[in-house]
Amino acid sequence: MIDVYVDGASSGNPGPSGAGIFIKGLPNGPESYSIPLGVMTNHEAEYHAVIHALKICIDKQYKIVSFRTDSQLVEQAVDKEYVKKNLYQPLLQQILHLKDELDLFFIKWIPSSQNKNADKLARAAIQLNKPI
Repeated sequence: MIDVYVDGASSGNPGPSGAGIFIKGLPNGPESYSIPLGVMTNHEAEYHAVIHALKICIDKQYKIVSFRTDSQLVEQAVDKEYVKKNLYQPLLQQILHLKDELDLFFIKWIPSSQNKNADKLARAAIQLNKPI
């Protein structure tokens, strides 16, 4: 099973945002991604981090994955397949659609202290946004 650690970060809320993705359990060693997301809220960045990570897993044909996030909001929304705020509904639907392309998908909440690699990558991604 492949472990995928995801984090979203924003400088301001809303503000320039980034996604950090750290994938381990691969035969050739871990993979790291810092993806600039433009301007959005921190919660939106968390959802987008999961979306980007799912797309990477699908593109690389990683079929059995276990996601880790320090966002309880995202973990609960994906687990329950429900979100209260309409703003997040399209993002959740995209996640649910993408995860169905995998053979096995888990998502688990972890404390921020266990998600430092993804956090560092997300913060680096903020700096990759083009100036407005």
